[in-house]
Amino acid sequence: MTTHCGLVAVIGAPNAGKSTLVNALVGQKVAIVSAKAQTTRARLMGIALEGPAQIILADTPGLFEPKRRLDRAMVHAVWEGAAEADAILLVVDGRKKKLDYLEPILKNLEGRKERKILVLNKVDETAKEPMLIAAQALAGEGQFDEVFFISALSGDGVPELKTRLAALMPESAWHYPEDQVSDASERLLACEITREQLYRQLHDELPYDSTVRPESYTARKDGSVEIHQQIVIARDSQKGIVLGKGGSKLKSIGEAARKELAGLLGVPVHLFLHVKVDEKWGDDKEIYEELGLEWVK
Repeated sequence: MTTHCGLVAVIGAPNAGKSTLVNALVGQKVAIVSAKAQTTRARLMGIALEGPAQIILADTPGLFEPKRRLDRAMVHAVWEGAAEADAILLVVDGRKKKLDYLEPILKNLEGRKERKILVLNKVDETAKEPMLIAAQALAGEGQFDEVFFISALSGDGVPELKTRLAALMPESAWHYPEDQVSDASERLLACEITREQLYRQLHDELPYDSTVRPESYTARKDGSVEIHQQIVIARDSQKGIVLGKGGSKLKSIGEAARKELAGLLGVPVHLFLHVKVDEKWGDDKEIYEELGLEWVK
């Protein structure tokens, strides 16, 4: 059987639903999802299979106006992920009527040789007519080769998009084993799961300037895994928010992350968390290396 394999860059503004779409295309969770903007930081690869095709999906950070070093590194990772891709998916929140915020992205897409596909997401949350108007406004000048209307959350339109992406993949040997769904290491995945719970349980109480770092990841003789992680925050005043009364919030975050990790890894997990204050963590080169981001000035 002739096999096909290629790279698809999934780009868009924060909260467009890129990570949810990548998870839906892969068929299981490989990227964390949060209502908090700019949740995705590292450029993670999700690996989807469709017939003889292996589709490598680059789940990129949301495109926004960078203000700090970490922001610049994240935006750089987006366009690096799009380079030499066999297709670029621009995921747009179909509920938004004003599209001015997309102008910088559209300008960067001009003249690119990769096949460009417009994906209007969240069709289950808005009327059909506004989405058709948005599609016409964005694709009217021939910038995009194709347009898809989907709901990454419910799965509407996702199988059709996946079939089309598979058809676009060039003839090639598969780059990953059949049972591999992501290129992320288990250490990074574990940190991402904890960070997702951090955002999910603290909502707007904890600012964006927090991260989770790996300390150790050890397989025990009984088959379980012992994981130690560091939750890094920028200000001492945030420590009480993360800990909660008597450490209750940190315990809740750890318990939820532990359960999810055990399910994903298929083995019992012992997760140990502690909180560290470092107001300059965004300038720590080691953190960029952990996230697979390029150090930028």
